Amino acid sequence: MKPRIHPESRPVVFRDRAADVAFVTRSTAHSSKTIEWEDGSTYPVIDVEISSASHPFYTGTSRVLDTAGRVERFERRYGRTVSPRH
Repeated sequence: MKPRIHPESRPVVFRDRAADVAFVTRSTAHSSKTIEWEDGSTYPVIDVEISSASHPFYTGTSRVLDTAGRVERFERRYGRTVSPRH
């Protein structure tokens, strides 16, 4: 590897808000927020919406989406318009 062209890798805490899980890993990501970890050290923290702790593929659980409710809500909001067929 060429010297001084790669970003610095350091320990960072990634916190999954959906599953209330956090883990430390090495990353080049930056964050202005910090958190004190279990080992007493302070690390930058990055909040993520989904990780392997909350994603259905990894957890083996599936979420039922209310597609009918979404369609009805869309039709109420924007009206039902049917395009004529030829």
